[in-house]
Amino acid sequence: MKIAIIGAGAAGIMAAITAKRLNKNLQIDIFDVNKSIGKKILASGNGRCNISNTSISSKNYIGENPEFVNFALKEFDFRAFEKFCKSIGLLLDIKESGKVYPLSNEAKSVTNLLFLALEELCINIFCEHFVQDLEKIEDKFVVKTAELEYKNYDKVVITSGLGAAPQLNSSEIGLDFASKFGHSYNPTYPSLVGLQTQNNYNGKLQGVKKECLVSLFVNGTCEQEIFGDVLFTSYGISGFAILDISQLAVLNLISYQDVNVSLNFFPKLPVNDLANQIQSLLKAVANQRVVDILTGIISNKIAPILLDICKIDINIKTDEINAKQIKAIAYQLNSWKMKIVDTQGFSHSEASGGGVRTIEIDNKTYESKLCKNLYFAGEVLDIVGNRGGYNLHFAWASGYLVGKKLSN
Repeated sequence: MKIAIIGAGAAGIMAAITAKRLNKNLQIDIFDVNKSIGKKILASGNGRCNISNTSISSKNYIGENPEFVNFALKEFDFRAFEKFCKSIGLLLDIKESGKVYPLSNEAKSVTNLLFLALEELCINIFCEHFVQDLEKIEDKFVVKTAELEYKNYDKVVITSGLGAAPQLNSSEIGLDFASKFGHSYNPTYPSLVGLQTQNNYNGKLQGVKKECLVSLFVNGTCEQEIFGDVLFTSYGISGFAILDISQLAVLNLISYQDVNVSLNFFPKLPVNDLANQIQSLLKAVANQRVVDILTGIISNKIAPILLDICKIDINIKTDEINAKQIKAIAYQLNSWKMKIVDTQGFSHSEASGGGVRTIEIDNKTYESKLCKNLYFAGEVLDIVGNRGGYNLHFAWASGYLVGKKLSN
């Protein structure tokens, strides 16, 4: 039996290794546009490769039907993944947070060992091969690149991902193939991405980093709250908390909903307590500019903008400010609202949402319900995970199920 896999990322590699281990008689060809396999694996976790997570459920995923992932997560849970890693010589570093990294702390270790496993199984790897078209003639598939046609494939697996990180030669060609065989797909969007705000304060807050309670409001209703790092940028906001909350924010943004984020700089302090502390601070220092004294609790970049938002004179002195103005400052620090107008796009996103509709895919084999012997796995499907190793784990798990089916 002859099999083509389009995309040498986590899902495609896992499908190939699993299938060939179960059936040595298979001929498996993997095609990838890049010079080497696993480019997105290399980019994961800032080069450290957040390869999986010990605690995973459908609640960690977004899509038209997040529960689609349940069977894959059951069949290929973290323990199964750990066993697979040991089988290729990869040891893991499991953090208290549940995030999992290679023990070497280098993503290159992962791709090197995966390549050796593919090589040992005599799986053919065609790098720098951009698949432009896919046809099915009678019961056989034809894979077409710019230069050549590869014929007589009994089965084809599409693991080509979506548009996140185009600098790594990612594309949405998989959706074109899916459409050609009758599949529909949900609109794609950048996920785990920085957010552009209506007011970026002329970039004056760029570089400011603060742990905040971030609240996401959609049409005036609070839909999600996350505590973590917020980084102010020239375009708006980023940081881990913003990347996390961006998934739901962008999903609503592309549906033309009103999306706002509120930052609480001091979530452990009720607003009245914060006002009292600010008042005590200012009273303790006579005849000084409030903007200067505020830098004792917030960034010197934030202080002047804070006063401007509260319509307080930048040169007001500590003995001139009144209780109403102090309360206004406390309220602003307790709920700093920013309207979200856009994202930083696919080139700055860690993952893509949207994709091939899972209702058209068998959740146990990942075979198309519309075209026999055509399979989809990984990011090309309308499933996107939270930050923390969830996207890679879904790629491994879906690729594993495909591999099992391919071996039959």
